[in-house]
Amino acid sequence: MRGHAYEEDGDVYYRVSSFPEYGRLSRQQADEMLNQEPNPRKEDPRDFALWKASKPGEDSSWESPWGRGRPGWHIECSAMSEKHLGPEFEIHGGGLDLIFPHHENEIAQSRALGHPFARIWMHNGMLRFAGEEMHKSAGNDVSLARAFDRWGRETLLAFFLSGHWRKPLDYSDSTLTAAAARAARFREVFRNPSITAPDDAWNRFAAALDDDFNTPEALAVIHEWRDHELLYRALNVFGLGSLADRSDAPAGVTQLAEARSAARAAKDFAEADRLRAEILAAGWEVRDVAAGYELVPRA
Repeated sequence: MRGHAYEEDGDVYYRVSSFPEYGRLSRQQADEMLNQEPNPRKEDPRDFALWKASKPGEDSSWESPWGRGRPGWHIECSAMSEKHLGPEFEIHGGGLDLIFPHHENEIAQSRALGHPFARIWMHNGMLRFAGEEMHKSAGNDVSLARAFDRWGRETLLAFFLSGHWRKPLDYSDSTLTAAAARAARFREVFRNPSITAPDDAWNRFAAALDDDFNTPEALAVIHEWRDHELLYRALNVFGLGSLADRSDAPAGVTQLAEARSAARAAKDFAEADRLRAEILAAGWEVRDVAAGYELVPRA
């Protein structure tokens, strides 16, 4: 990294001017970049710390050629990434708030060593609470355990799918209530007769996902479907196949349906037919689908 760094009183800084591509990831011009860490000892206000000298009261430090200190927070991530993934790897992800300066700095310091680092960068939108970014430090974060306890996995999945992965998403009672209603509408489809979808239905769903993994558009496509098998197949892509479960069927009816599935698997079709008749007598109809079976109230 010779020529890319300099030392001032135990602090080691990266010389941003030595890397012509600096700012390419965040698409910022040199005069648009903010002073990252105000310090009059820097050659350039854009320069950032690779190593910081120990200060009184700090609880972590190590010996180095520049004295006792600790790594800068940008260099830590480059070091961990390269240790576990190598000097070049496929995808580096993170929130939109990390593009500049953190990811810009990771690239600069890794390339200074001749390491290609990440080939693809993907930045997700931030989860917001009442219009503000959700952060533990702000005290407005909601634990995943609490969210699961209140809303359940299917509602949470439907909520996250309702927003594009690169855009902010608001977490609120109203948005989660809407997600719960969306999941309920999918369940309702399986309570009614299946209607064959148009021939191009799956291609439209796939095209939405091929377009930058546009999950809101994909959900809009499958909301039109009443085709049980095709809808189950699409929901299963997102881990929502359980929305097709007949959880409101009585336990005894579900047990009969499971026994019938076992009989069919054993090619005991006489027993399977007997169980179908018993299910019908209980007021339910069992339908064979690609996922196994579905139970719907007898018309």
